[in-house]
This record gives sequence, C-alpha cells and structure tokens, in this order.
Amino acid sequence: MNIVRRLSQNVFAVFVVFIVLALFIPLTEVAGGVLIDFLLMLNISIALIILLITMYIKEALEFSIFPTILLVTTLFRLALTVSTTRGILLKGYAGEVIKTFGSFVMGGNAGVGFVIFVILVLANFLVITKGAERVSEVAARFTLDAMPGKQMAIDADLAAGSITDEQAKLRRSKIQRESDFFGAMDGATKFVKGDAIMSIISALVNLIVGSIFGMMRGMDFATVLSSYTLATVGDGLSSQIPALMIAVATGMVVTRTASEGSFNDEVRVQFVQNPTVFIITGGVVIVMMLIPGFPKFVLFTLGSALIVFGIYMLRFKNQQAAIMQAQAALEEHRGSAADSVAAGDESASYRDIDNVFKLLTIDQVEMEFGYSLLHLVDEKSGGTFIERLVLFRKDFAMRMGMVFPSVRMRNNPEINPNQYIVKIKGEEVARGEILADHYLALDSGDVTAEIDGIDTIEPAFGIPAKWISEDKKVMADVAGYTLIDPVSVMITHLSEIIKEHSHEILSRQDVKTMVDNVKAQNPTVVEDLVPNVISIGYLQRVLQALLKEGVPIRDMETILETLSENTANLKDLDLTVEYVRQALKRTITHKFAEAGALRVITLDPRIEDHIVSNIRKTDKGSMYIPDPDTAKRIIDKTMEITNSLRDVLPALIVLTSPIARIYFKKLVETYIPGLVALSYNEVDTNTQIQAMGTITID
Repeated sequence: MNIVRRLSQNVFAVFVVFIVLALFIPLTEVAGGVLIDFLLMLNISIALIILLITMYIKEALEFSIFPTILLVTTLFRLALTVSTTRGILLKGYAGEVIKTFGSFVMGGNAGVGFVIFVILVLANFLVITKGAERVSEVAARFTLDAMPGKQMAIDADLAAGSITDEQAKLRRSKIQRESDFFGAMDGATKFVKGDAIMSIISALVNLIVGSIFGMMRGMDFATVLSSYTLATVGDGLSSQIPALMIAVATGMVVTRTASEGSFNDEVRVQFVQNPTVFIITGGVVIVMMLIPGFPKFVLFTLGSALIVFGIYMLRFKNQQAAIMQAQAALEEHRGSAADSVAAGDESASYRDIDNVFKLLTIDQVEMEFGYSLLHLVDEKSGGTFIERLVLFRKDFAMRMGMVFPSVRMRNNPEINPNQYIVKIKGEEVARGEILADHYLALDSGDVTAEIDGIDTIEPAFGIPAKWISEDKKVMADVAGYTLIDPVSVMITHLSEIIKEHSHEILSRQDVKTMVDNVKAQNPTVVEDLVPNVISIGYLQRVLQALLKEGVPIRDMETILETLSENTANLKDLDLTVEYVRQALKRTITHKFAEAGALRVITLDPRIEDHIVSNIRKTDKGSMYIPDPDTAKRIIDKTMEITNSLRDVLPALIVLTSPIARIYFKKLVETYIPGLVALSYNEVDTNTQIQAMGTITID
C-alpha cells in the first residue's frame, strides 16, 4: 500500500523523466510497435481531458497548473514525433495508429490526404495558436496594469468596512496569482506555437527525406510516394489532433476573463437568451430555398428546426417571466402582510435587550448621498470617491498623526438628488450640492474671459464659483479658471470637516492604540507616565486640545516626554498644553511658515498685560475674566485688522506672549473662525518674523 501511495505521489515526476528518455529510445521497436500506439492514444486522451477541463472551469485560476501542463504535453508530443519520425525514415512504418489515421484521411488518394493535413496544420498555427498567443499577451499586460487599481479597491473596501482583513488577504492573493498565471500563460503559448511549427517541419522531413531513403532502398516512385505520404499524414494527424485540442484549450483559458460560470452554462444561458433570433434565422434559411441549385430538403429541414426551437424557447421564456411576475406579486402581498404586523414583530424583537442596544450605535463619520451622486461613490460604476478617500486618510495620518475612522456611506432618498450630507457622531455638520456631470470653476485671479455657468458657492471654503459643463471645460481652462471635478469637491469638503472636527473624532481607544505604538518603539517613556502619572483620558484631552488648534500630534514621544517633565502643572490643563506646544515648536513653525518666514499680526503689549492681570486661579485651572467693554473692543479691533489683511496673509496668525496666548485664543475664536494664535516660544529661532499689523486699543 505504501509503495502504491509513493508511486502515485511521484507519477508525474516519473512521467517527465520517461518523456526525456523517449527522445532517445526507439519506441517503435518496443513490443512490436504496441507501445508507440498506446502512447499516441494516451496523448490524444490527455489532450481531450485538458480540453474538457477548460470548458467546465469558471475562472482561469481553477486550472492554474495549465502553463506547466502545457509544457509537459508539448514535450510529450515532441518525444513521440521524434520516435515516429525515426520509424518512418527507417522503415516507412510507425505503428498501426499512424497507418490507420493516414488511410482514413487519404481515402486512397495521397495528394488529397497531404493537402488536408497541410490545411489542418496551417489552421492550427495561423488561427487558433496565433489568436491564443495574442490574447495571452494582452491579458498578461492588462492584468499587470490593473493590479494597482485592484489593490486600491481592496484597501477602500477594507477601510469602508465592506470586507474583513481575511477577505482582503484572499483578494490580494488572488490578484497576485492572476498576475503570475497570465504572465506564465504569455510564455506558455509559445510552446503551442513552436509545436505547430515543429509539426510542419517533421512532416516535410518525413515526406522528403523518407522518400529519398525509400528510393535508395530500391522502391519504385509510386510506392515510395504512397507509403511515405501515408506515414507522414498519419503521423501528422496523430500529433496535430491533440495539438489542436491543446491549442483550443489554451484559447478557452485565456479568453474566460469575463466569465462567471462554466462554458456550458454560459452558452446555454447567453446563446439562447433571445429566441427571436432563431426564428428570424430559420425564416432566412427557408427563403434561401428559392435560390436555384441549393438543396431544398436540407434548407427546409434546418430552417424548420430553427423556427420550432425559437418558438419553443420564446414560450418557455414567457412562462418564466409569468412565474417571476407571480412570485413578485406574492412577495409584495407578503410584504404588505408583514407591514400590517410590523408593530407586533418589532415589539417582540425589542423584548431582547441586546436588540435595543444595537440602536445606540453611532458612526463617528458618516456621509449620505442623493441618488444622482451614487455613481461617483460606487466603484462598480467607475466611481473614484472611495479610492480618493483612502489616499486622503493616508495623507491626513502622515500630516496630523491621527487616523480618522472609516466613513459610513449611505444612500438618502429624502434629500436633493445632487446633495450630500456629512455627519459627525450622528449629527449633520455640513452639506453640499454638486452637479455630477459638471466641473467647478474657481476664479484664480488671472481670468481673462467670463465663462457661462451656474453660479454657486464652493462648499469647503465658501468661495464664489461656477458649475460649467463638459463642453466648456477647455474654454474655461484657457480663460484662466481653476477647474475641480465633482469627486475632488466632495473630498476637499470632507477633508476640511475632518480637520475641523478631528478633536471630536479622537477617541480614547485611538489614544490607547497610539500609546501602544509608541510603547513598541520606546517603552520607557510610556511606562514612566501612563497610567501611573496620567490616565489615557487625560492624554486624550491634551491631544484634543492640540488638534483643535491644528497642531499635529504625530510626534507622540515628544508629547509624552514633555508631560513627564511637567507633572507639577498637570492640574492646569491649559498650562500643560502650552508646555507641549512649546516642545513642538519646530512642528508648529513648519506648518505655518513659508520659505523660513512667518508673517503675523502682533498683539499690543498693553492688551497682553490686561489679559494677564485678569487671569483668575480656580480649582480647575486658570481663567481669563475680562470686563465686557474691554473684551468687546479687543474682539472688534481683531476683526478689523484680520479683515483688512485677509487677502494678504496665507493664514491669519496672531503672535502673543506665552502667558496670554491661550486666553486671547479663547476670547476671539468664536467670532473669527480659522484664526491661529501662536506664542513667541512656539516659533523656531531660525524663523524670520514679519509683522504685518498690530492689534491695539486705546
């Protein structure tokens, strides 16, 4: 039993070794020619098995061993050709199989038999083999080119929560296997092509050289021509029949890129899906009976059969449609009945407290789309929104040091078809309206001509803009407009919302994950601080304060080290955050400075003195408590200065003393969104400061 198992495990290795040896062993002399006959029939049987396998597989990867099989079968046929050629040249005989093939095809006429053989070889070489080779080459190139897009689609589905990590791994593995398979098929088809060429060469050698050898042995010309033509045609057919089946199998595999079922299933479904075609074809065939000389009985029989088959399939199709319609009506009736008892079912469902808790789940970030925008989101329809969202998540993580959660995307039939809504923790924070088949045109400041369009407001920054149609795109570009496609408009709007609300999105679990990442690289800084000195919750509040003012939190080691060095001030969260900001001064300066220069608005020292003198200590930290009149004047003057410099400065930055910064920011942030307040200690010493104005009051 063990011997049989070992032989079965190594049968293919033994077979390949036998093929190599068969190139040198005269198989026609073994067992009186019985062995060569057996191997020739085995060759045909293997080819038929491969052809049938390719017809029943649903996708190419189900037969991933095919390129290797192609090599082995080609080598096998080559070994048989060498053996049969040896027998033909020596004796003009290479077994009963070859003799029978030659006699059957030739039908007693050597010339006709040889011509039929040549036509068969050329058809295999010029039609099937060349076509399969070209399809393999194109499939290999297109599969390789499509890999990045498929990988990004998998990442997008994974980020959106549509698939699990395990499913993503399987899909990535399948993409890699597809690339390897079609690459191997691109090379393996050269075996089929070479096999066809070798058949032509061996036929010419058998016929010409064999005839010469026969005449040298004293045979007359007619006998030589008949004998060697018979052997040549028989040998060629015994090798070309399996070669033709292998070539067809190759074409089957490489052309099944868009198939979802087996070849038989798809032919049965797709070929007869329109019965009217068969009826019309049958009518045309019957009309051809009017042409003189055509066989009327054959045409009438064929045409009638097509018409009868078409009518049968049409009735069958109508019956199926009626059944489906009845089922749909039944389902609708059941749905109505279900609605009538929905209240009772719902009540029964919510008796289970776990079902009630499921209602409390809230997505951190959610987007709802009108139906006109769904094709921009649906990857199956060519939408690129998810792909762009994945890229933005990566960019946001690199810049801010925070990974925002997956965005839940839903269809909302109740809103305007061209609208979308962005929600944070279940509540709407913004909405926009776009035209999916237009471009958003922004005035870049260098516009040379007006372009007709639909006036609108850019949703992310509130800039006046126009929606222009596709046919005006080139004109708008030439006129100096900045053009933005609809997906970019939504992504830009979402990115600004994420930046604005990132401090709300940051959860304690996110902070725990970030701390674990730091601990893997620098365990000491974490073990000395968390959770012995500060909790995850306290660290979350520090990070939220930084994110709220747009300070990146990527340098977690510096943040943790600064907190560890200022444990005495931990009770005053605002003061603690200020120390952390000062430790991150290079990061802050790099974010706002341009070309080593920082253009700012300064704060009058008297205002800073006023703020410092009105700071009051409480149990929860320090607070700035100004008199209302002074606070109003500070706010009004700040708004006046910032409005006058808004078009000049890339960012509205007010530079203050370290003590006054946080309190000034809290005073004016409600009235001047987007204002950045920096202290002198948060600016890198190598940065040049350019004061563009000063906020001062009497």
